[in-house]
Amino acid sequence: MTQGQFITFEGGEGTGKSTQVGRLVDRLRARELDVVQTREPGGSPGAEEIRALALNGDAGRWSAMTETLLMYAARSDHVERTVRPALEAGRWVVCDRFADSSRAYQGVGGGTPADFIETLDLAVVGETQPDLTLIFDLPVEVGLRRAFGRGLFETRFESKGLEFHERLRRGFLDIAAAHPDRCVVIDADGDQDAVEARVWSAVEARLP
Repeated sequence: MTQGQFITFEGGEGTGKSTQVGRLVDRLRARELDVVQTREPGGSPGAEEIRALALNGDAGRWSAMTETLLMYAARSDHVERTVRPALEAGRWVVCDRFADSSRAYQGVGGGTPADFIETLDLAVVGETQPDLTLIFDLPVEVGLRRAFGRGLFETRFESKGLEFHERLRRGFLDIAAAHPDRCVVIDADGDQDAVEARVWSAVEARLP
């Protein structure tokens, strides 16, 4: 059985990546590929319970270190129960956020030491690393305006302030620069069809 492909979507708040996850999954399935659509935090029953803890409440509910541990607890269950079994079965996995979000949100944004995050990642994710990561980039003010306009219940991270989100944006772009073989920066400005075309251009070269 051929190992499946693992694609992750990353970026700050309001960049539109969740919409584009669904669009990409539809296009891949139209190519008769067996695709698992998932998300983080979440993607398995246990991880979804941790998601409810991590994403709701006031902005200061958890410290960055506590958030990091919560996210990796959720990620451990998600990788064990959803991601790894699907890839081993030859299925494609498309995930809305993965470990780069911990590096950006809890690391660059929150101040959790990078070496601590990488130690956790080695233990929890190991070799189950993405084949392709699409990092959605958008001016922070535009993204936050979109995010608050959605009226979503999960608002802890949206509420952390402009400076936090500026650090996030820089953090994601630094991740992309450090891993050019894995990461592609997607200009998230413009209408959904235009962004979808950019995503498909990045993914199409990876199709078997």
